[in-house]
Amino acid sequence: MWAVGASLPQPIRLVLVEDQAAILSQQLRLLEGFPELAIVGTARDGAHALEVVAQQQPDVVLLDLGLPDLSGIEVTRRIRSSHPLTEVLIYTIFDDEDGVLAAIRAGASGYLLKGTPASRILEAVRDVHQGGSVIQPQLARSLLRRFGSPAPSGPGLTPREAEILTLIAKGLTNRHAAETLGLSRATVRTHLEHIYAKLEVSNRTEAVSEAIRRGLIDP
Repeated sequence: MWAVGASLPQPIRLVLVEDQAAILSQQLRLLEGFPELAIVGTARDGAHALEVVAQQQPDVVLLDLGLPDLSGIEVTRRIRSSHPLTEVLIYTIFDDEDGVLAAIRAGASGYLLKGTPASRILEAVRDVHQGGSVIQPQLARSLLRRFGSPAPSGPGLTPREAEILTLIAKGLTNRHAAETLGLSRATVRTHLEHIYAKLEVSNRTEAVSEAIRRGLIDP
């Protein structure tokens, strides 16, 4: 219960980008009932998506990879370049592994498979908005199988770095990882910076995928 005079938390501003009208309508029906979310725009192609994001400055974009003009990967890259405070969450089909990896490298904070329940979509949007990442185990395992044997080259992770990255792989935010390990958020951020440098990546989701590929953490 909120105290008298206390302000309610602001809803997460969300833009939906999906080229298929039926799926977009379904997303709207599923997500409009959550008071935590404010759907501030929709788009069915990449160019319109970029316009909506520029106008609305959303917190999160739920983005389909298979758009009719610009690819979802290019849209991700442009959003993250022009609007670094906007997180991108990919909405994809199971067999589009190449697209998922490319989108992560372009700056996406995670991915969901089409058909994911509305409650899980809400949880994922909340996680990336709070600074976490979304890694679905079934796709992570599939990606690992495609890569085959772990890459032997490159520096390893310290036990603490591996511990932190394993928690990030489970979707924990920096704050929650810090609380779990009894560390400060600044310490977790410093460890993540070292991890990014070692793995030659630029975000949490790419770090997790690369660490799984190298066999440094379990999927």
